[in-house]
Amino acid sequence: MKFCRVSQIDFARGFTLIEVVIVMAIIAILALMSMPMFFAKIPRTQVEESLPLAEIAKKAVAGIYLESGTLPANNGVAKLPDATKIVGIYVSAVTVVDGAVTMTFRPDSNGKIAGKRLTWRPVVPIERSLRTVEWLCAARKVPDGMDAGGVDVTDIPRDTMPVSCR
Repeated sequence: MKFCRVSQIDFARGFTLIEVVIVMAIIAILALMSMPMFFAKIPRTQVEESLPLAEIAKKAVAGIYLESGTLPANNGVAKLPDATKIVGIYVSAVTVVDGAVTMTFRPDSNGKIAGKRLTWRPVVPIERSLRTVEWLCAARKVPDGMDAGGVDVTDIPRDTMPVSCR
């Protein structure tokens, strides 16, 4: 008489509940560690997406300076629409004051930049026969031999500024 050997049932094919819970906990910890980096990137991305609006005003200011040798006092002199007409998803106004271009962010933008401003000041050679315009973002130092127009009114946090402004 031959005996058949019944093989044991293999219960080791799946994961135990404790293994699944441990993996889920590790994933949750990694996600929590990455959240601050993600949320810090949002306002900086909103600022960077708004930069083309400032570029329009900067080109207009530079054009007036190259044409006349003086920095425009306001949007009208710079041949730009009213400040509240130059708007974007995150920007409520782009203002020119004594050549300086200031972007004001909408109140419904990210809380770090909502209602705040970022300024670019035109930098021109002290010797006016050289007609060139460079731009300083925020409170950057004016290079020797150059003169900056306008006043910096930047009040957005440094970590939300574009890389070129830091």
